Amino acid sequence: MANQKLGEALRLLGIDHAAVRVYLALLDLSPAPMSAIAASSGLDGAELTEAYGELVDAGLASAAGADGDVVAPVPPTAGLEILARHRTAEVEDSRLTVDGAFESFRRQRLAAYNDNLVEVVTGDAIGPRMRQAWASARDQIRQLESPPYFPLPGAMDDAMATLARGVTQRVVYSRDSLEHPGRLKEAIEPAIKAGEQARVLASVPVKLVIIDEAYALVSLSIKEADVHNTMLVVQPCGLLSALVALFEQSWQSALPFHGSTTRPGGLPPADRRLLWLLASGAGDDVIAREMGISRRTLFRRLQILMARLGAANRFQMALQAQRCGWL
Repeated sequence: MANQKLGEALRLLGIDHAAVRVYLALLDLSPAPMSAIAASSGLDGAELTEAYGELVDAGLASAAGADGDVVAPVPPTAGLEILARHRTAEVEDSRLTVDGAFESFRRQRLAAYNDNLVEVVTGDAIGPRMRQAWASARDQIRQLESPPYFPLPGAMDDAMATLARGVTQRVVYSRDSLEHPGRLKEAIEPAIKAGEQARVLASVPVKLVIIDEAYALVSLSIKEADVHNTMLVVQPCGLLSALVALFEQSWQSALPFHGSTTRPGGLPPADRRLLWLLASGAGDDVIAREMGISRRTLFRRLQILMARLGAANRFQMALQAQRCGWL
């Protein structure tokens, strides 16, 4: 019964069934060679390697000997904290998505809604309306950002000009934003360098821009094709208050992201950027592409950083990097 309860707890944190079996075997036998873990868990070959690798990446297991064949569980506090935070963010994203009543509102009632509280803007009118919004901001702009992107000539110039005149900009990016070709280098990092405050979530429920407390611009859906040519302009009302709350909850759940910055404590800027990309949740292929290096070079750099920090896996490396002021 205890093993069943532990397995359910691990699966709620995102550990899959095979990795749970390996972890239970580690608790029963460790320190022990991989052959013993394989026999106890009923896994072998690539399946065992993948399951054990998942535990290592989660900060729950590590080699106990110099040759790497003898393995053991490690104190789970740091790994569980990160797993729990990711899981909490995912659950919060799902709740906010379910609560997105504006989508149902749009489908069922918008055609008959004649009040001026919600305006529908389509096609070529979107670009000028968005530029007008940026120009009208006086205090702050809050934004949930994700692909696909509407082609807006001069949008980057508008954002930089708004920052230059002292308007606070807080943006929650989806992971897809960081992975979108060229977006990180050409738009996100320059804005952060100019003063934008940025955070990252695995996904955002809607594309949203809130101008001061005055109104919001809402794309109807991230996944639907009409995101390219339709948006709502929401004036002060209960729906605007809900959108503000949606942004603030997303901001609290998101991980800080600072982009590439200057060299701290002897750490080369390229390595600092690598650490920030890892912390944002970007995959290995995306990191290698954004840094202009091969996967093999990326893995070698990671090994060097882990050695410098005395870390056995990526989670430990992130924690040690934060303690050193590298993140």
